[in-house]
Amino acid sequence: MEGFLVMVLTALAIGGGVYALVHAARQRPDAYTATDKLTKPTWLAILGVSVLVIFVFSAYSLLGLIGVIAIGVYLADVRPKVDGIQGGPRW
Repeated sequence: MEGFLVMVLTALAIGGGVYALVHAARQRPDAYTATDKLTKPTWLAILGVSVLVIFVFSAYSLLGLIGVIAIGVYLADVRPKVDGIQGGPRW
């Protein structure tokens, strides 16, 4: 049962990470600097490495938890501000 729970949590973390990565890739580069956040290439690198680490080590490892936190920071802090600068979500 514990293995199944870890697998489900890892799949959710990878899904959230891929969503954040796609969202970051679709945004204008100047929107990041306008909100005083890290640059677009930096966020793409952070999110890409986070997804890779979670895929390799699972979300339950120490490195995986760091990746989940990085993805959470993007989704909770950066994404709303970037969307707000551009006049709403671009989906």
